Amino acid sequence: MQGLTPRFGGFLPTFLDAWRWGQELQLLHARIAPHFVRPEPRRRALAYLKGIISSMQRKNGWQLAEHAGEARPDGMQRLLNQVVWNTSGVRDELRAYILERLGDPGAVVVIDETGFRKRGKKSAGVGLQY
Repeated sequence: MQGLTPRFGGFLPTFLDAWRWGQELQLLHARIAPHFVRPEPRRRALAYLKGIISSMQRKNGWQLAEHAGEARPDGMQRLLNQVVWNTSGVRDELRAYILERLGDPGAVVVIDETGFRKRGKKSAGVGLQY
């Protein structure tokens, strides 16, 4: 039926689910925020995380900036390329957060998008990458 929320992982998310996800994102951000020297990058990091987990199809600097309500991608690019922040600290916090949720200290998470076949206009390449 048209107009209904699509199913994710076999269930239909409720308003309460969405609220809880938002709360979890705020908790995660609170954990990583101290690793940013200035408040502006802290706020932009939260906007970046919101964009990354959003349903946007493309997630480059322009789209992430637009999702954050910014007119240009300069701020998002500056966050990733020039802002002073403790990358190791953020990495460690993210790892700890994930381990708490997965419950196995020996778990390994591999995130690799290079194994899907690239198709035409929107992909960086068109062949399978290894």
